[in-house]
Amino acid sequence: MKSIKNKLRTAFISLISTVLICTAILCVAVRIADSSPSPSVDLLAAEMIFPTGNTKYTENSISNPKKETAESAEPEQKNESRAEPDNTAADSSETVSKPESVSEKKESESSKNKDDKFEASVPTDKEIKKYDESHEGEEKYPVTEFTVTEGNESYKNIQIKNASSTDIDIKSELNGKLGFTIEDTDKPQVLIYHTHTSESFLKYDTGYFYESFYPRTTNESENVCAVGEEIAKQLNSAGIKTIHDTTVHDYPSYNGAYDRSLETINKYLKKYPTIKVVLDIHRDGIGTDTAKSKPVFTADGKKAAQVMILAGYNYDDCEEFKDWEYNLRFALQIQNNASKMYPEMMRPLSFADFMYNMNVNTGSLLIEIGAESNTIEEVKYSGYLLGKVLCKTLKK
Repeated sequence: MKSIKNKLRTAFISLISTVLICTAILCVAVRIADSSPSPSVDLLAAEMIFPTGNTKYTENSISNPKKETAESAEPEQKNESRAEPDNTAADSSETVSKPESVSEKKESESSKNKDDKFEASVPTDKEIKKYDESHEGEEKYPVTEFTVTEGNESYKNIQIKNASSTDIDIKSELNGKLGFTIEDTDKPQVLIYHTHTSESFLKYDTGYFYESFYPRTTNESENVCAVGEEIAKQLNSAGIKTIHDTTVHDYPSYNGAYDRSLETINKYLKKYPTIKVVLDIHRDGIGTDTAKSKPVFTADGKKAAQVMILAGYNYDDCEEFKDWEYNLRFALQIQNNASKMYPEMMRPLSFADFMYNMNVNTGSLLIEIGAESNTIEEVKYSGYLLGKVLCKTLKK
């Protein structure tokens, strides 16, 4: 009899626990559904992942979008464990990039670029109509805009998302000595390259994308090479000789891209030992197959893509990455100047336990310009602005 009573008591307690848990889940679901304004479920999940403590959302309305799924929006991972991209979906006009494109301009052109303004290509109604007609019969899905404004650590106007296994003194590192000095020379001092060279973007800012959207291409005018070129133009115009390499490292095979880009870096460092700064320019990937999000801000009345710098921590005491702090200091100085020159341009600096070829010298960083759902014009404009920030940082 006593055994039966114990079993009944245990069963009753389990039942009550289950009811309480279900009630709590239901309350959270209702709270999310009733909040106003309410970002989509994928953005709610993304906010936990983005380097932010405060995110502003701007909804873009579209006609007849398919109902969004409740999948989490994961920023594009930089590891290489996923499958190779299906390049059969890419534009048939794509061509393999040249191994090397050095952004060197004549004296007269350099002088012109010093005072230039970014001229964005604005699509006409006719072009948008033609774009829509070319996707007739396809489902289209929403693109939501957001602006990341805070990290989990800060110092004055500098925001950081510290996901590393160490603490950092932002003030001390910001004011610390860099591991290099830019010299007055006509020899190359900056290398820009792309580990994931085929990363591309939306063509138009319509607030939606079609189901056939495939954010990878080897066409240099449509992928991250176009962004790198804008950065290189500004640096070369300022007298900081910059090499922009457009070697494709992620096609036809995506896996092993970092090994291949390291070979490219070492080739240049051997040929040009004067190179002090090495920048790997990427874009982020934020969203699902049926809903995407893009980080934006406005500068001089024009929409641009937010920028995120990645700086790594030597968490496993790797001898070849013992000078990681110099990269962090460089990143902090860029972050500091950008936040003053173009408010809200920068997402919080991402500092975590990774290396991503940043061990090659003391001026190496990975920088993400927007996401795949930003337009090519938005990211090119951000490249133009980032180039100006880099000029100020390097020529202080």
